Amino acid sequence: MSTVRDTTSSRLDDAARAGWLYYVAGNTQDQIATKLGVSRQSAQRLVSLAVSEGLVKVRIDHPIANCLELASRLRERFGLDLVEVVPSDPGSASTTLGVAEAASAEIERRLSSQQPIVMALGTGRTLKAAIEKLPAMECQQHKVVSLTGNIAPDGSAAFYNVVFTMADKVKSRSFPMPLPVIASSPEERALLHGQELIRATMTLAAQADVTFVGVGDLGPEAPLYQDGFISKDELEALRKAGAVAEIVGWAFDSKGRPVEDVINDRVASTPIPSRDSSEVIALAMGERKLPGIFAAVSGRLVNGLITDERTASALLAM
Repeated sequence: MSTVRDTTSSRLDDAARAGWLYYVAGNTQDQIATKLGVSRQSAQRLVSLAVSEGLVKVRIDHPIANCLELASRLRERFGLDLVEVVPSDPGSASTTLGVAEAASAEIERRLSSQQPIVMALGTGRTLKAAIEKLPAMECQQHKVVSLTGNIAPDGSAAFYNVVFTMADKVKSRSFPMPLPVIASSPEERALLHGQELIRATMTLAAQADVTFVGVGDLGPEAPLYQDGFISKDELEALRKAGAVAEIVGWAFDSKGRPVEDVINDRVASTPIPSRDSSEVIALAMGERKLPGIFAAVSGRLVNGLITDERTASALLAM
């Protein structure tokens, strides 16, 4: 028994030496093999053993390391499948900087796959900024579908509906939602949703493999209000009912529960795809959006998040 313990201890000693030579002294595996008198393969195994046994504690002295740590903590705390945290620029007041670039890269990665996918898109400033940064791509194997209507209250195309922007950048099959963002009544919405073309588009959206959405705050400068989709009285009614944010028009409270009897019975958007079958990734940053982001991730409205480090730190402190 003593011999077994001695052998194990000796091997851990060798692993510690190999780990120190590699991570601290900066030796190559060939150099470690020479110094320890073992083969290169043995040196490689000793370095791996040092890591697996917890003998090596790696600290990366770079700002991005904090982002990686924050992303790991967010995944663990909120049970998220995908988290990316980008560095914050303390001198910028932008609500899209960094997040739009990271989201664009993630969208491009998905579209670069040869395996056909259905990608659903919400709306909003951050998502539009992300789509505008995409390179021209040929990917006819994919289907891109809008979750929300693309008609503004005055009958014009909704500016922040992104499916048309995507169609300009990406040669894929695009499926817009030819509806108002918010119908005038529940009866009108039911009539519109009963159309065969709309039913087919909504069915496709429900089958999305990956979904990208923005998170709209419901403060005094709420996008739904600023863009003319709801009145000031409706905004106040939403806030009094406990709504903290909206995703593709669907208003929800601080626990991620839908707020009824204000506008949700008139929202023409398709329901957010199921997180059981789709990755639903929110793109959002900034203090105004914090309550909505927190509600979305803790209430499991989304299972993915791309944000910046200030927002990530604030989420973990809530």
